[in-house]
Amino acid sequence: MKRLILGNPSGLDLKRAGLGDAVLPLSFRFAWGVLPSPQELAAYFSVRAGQKPGNHWSDWISPSAKRATWKDLAFNDYCQSFDIIELWFDPDPNDQLQLIWVLDQFHAQPDMLAKLKLRLVGFSLLTMDPAWRGWNEVPLANIRPVDIETASMCWQAYRATTPQTCFDMVHRDLSAFPLLRPALLDLLRELPWSGSGLGATEMRLLELIAAGFMRTNALFYLRGFRQRGVFNDMEIGRLLEGLVHGPQPAIAGLDDGLRSIDPDNARGRLEAFQRSRLSVTEFGKAVLAHKADFTDHNPINRWWGGTHLTNDSLWRWNPAVTGHST
Repeated sequence: MKRLILGNPSGLDLKRAGLGDAVLPLSFRFAWGVLPSPQELAAYFSVRAGQKPGNHWSDWISPSAKRATWKDLAFNDYCQSFDIIELWFDPDPNDQLQLIWVLDQFHAQPDMLAKLKLRLVGFSLLTMDPAWRGWNEVPLANIRPVDIETASMCWQAYRATTPQTCFDMVHRDLSAFPLLRPALLDLLRELPWSGSGLGATEMRLLELIAAGFMRTNALFYLRGFRQRGVFNDMEIGRLLEGLVHGPQPAIAGLDDGLRSIDPDNARGRLEAFQRSRLSVTEFGKAVLAHKADFTDHNPINRWWGGTHLTNDSLWRWNPAVTGHST
């Protein structure tokens, strides 16, 4: 049977392991920044109509052989040639967001439902050896119409202009997607906490720097110490800048060159981060001890899904009651 695999970029190893005839890696970052518009996302899977390179699904599919025969097709038309479409998305919150987004796309394609299968990947695809013999032992589940409906509701909740509907979703029956509820809770914990005004990753960064982790390499790459997996290294760099560049910094020691380096100059920014020697300010210590609120002294302007967080519209997470309020 001819098999198509949808997953993150690490899923290319599944093709090398012989588990699929083709692999489509998805690399949208939904956990950070402004979400792509519904029109942009619809165009990604539609017939090619002037999309820039990288903005159409066929730019990423493997293998490249005979690509000219299908490169302009709508994704639904391409899927017709496959008997099975397997979804490989690991526990990473961004992976789970991609899963519910993809299933939302299939919401309007009921003819595809019989082909859809979900692999329950309880590990990071990024760290797995393609020579591992246990790929075929990863549990496989059917996708039912009710599961498509649930995924679509979760995606629309994440896109909503407040986090309230997303918080409500974690109390629904998500048993068809056992990795989704933990991912949604991890995302919700990145809302500003009551008592500190910072999200879970920002608080953990303060804790680590206060404990002596002054070099950014440890903060970026040692996920075991960081204990937070929502954001990638570039996004963590943005969080550090937010903790430093406000009127009342919580952190000192970040290389000042980051104020002027072009955001697209990844190498220059990395070198500046590597030159940094971080420490927690007295204000940062007060925030860490929940004796000061970061947002009372600094501007907030970032996105959580479809929610624009500002000082005037600041949804909060309350760890004490596992909820949030305005």
